Amino acid sequence: MSLKIKAAKLSDVILQQLENMILEGSLAPGEKLPPERELAKQFEVSRPSLREAIQKLEAKGLVTRRQGGGTFVKNQLEEGLTDPLFDLISKHPESQFDLLEFRHALEGIAAYYAAMRGTTNDFKKVKQSFDNIALVNDDIVQKAKAINAFHFSVAEASHNVVLLHLVRGMQALLEQNVLQNLTVLLKKPQISQQLAEHRRLLMDAVIEGNPEQARLASNAHLAFIEEALLEAGKEHSRIERSLRRTKQH
Repeated sequence: MSLKIKAAKLSDVILQQLENMILEGSLAPGEKLPPERELAKQFEVSRPSLREAIQKLEAKGLVTRRQGGGTFVKNQLEEGLTDPLFDLISKHPESQFDLLEFRHALEGIAAYYAAMRGTTNDFKKVKQSFDNIALVNDDIVQKAKAINAFHFSVAEASHNVVLLHLVRGMQALLEQNVLQNLTVLLKKPQISQQLAEHRRLLMDAVIEGNPEQARLASNAHLAFIEEALLEAGKEHSRIERSLRRTKQH
């Protein structure tokens, strides 16, 4: 008995290419797909075949069409993480330490693989995002965004699609964590300088292609933040106790 191999349908081939672009980050969550004419030319296919592929992509829930606005890549992971539980985590003080512990694993491994696999172009982005932090003045919200962008550039350089999509999906939560940490830590100028130095050591290790040093630099940076936050908490408690005693007398 002979088995006839069925040729892949053209729209399925296009679908697979588009899925790969989304997976690799070439088409980022929230990004608008190029016009049909442009995509058809890029893939060297007819517009009806391309249209069919996009319809299949939409049926899979990977893109969404906006009336008169085009087709956009959905950020399913981010939508999945913006639930009431994650909202509680972002606002609960004790949960911030849990998130810091999670960042140890996430950012440490991202730094390790960024140093191992990063390209020259990746390293330029890491350096640029690092430099952008210093350009922010006293706006703490913008500084948190810039710091988060730096860590995201390291995650991008890791070329691990699972890691990248996880970090991308948690952007709001991670940025909130950075902001809350800065709100406490930037009250002491010397801590701000130490944090900047830790980030520089992390950047240097990544760009120099030293995976183990990059991982250690990331972990040392987060361990310092955790210790500084704990110390700030103790200091706050001491002040509160002192005030209570003053009121009693």
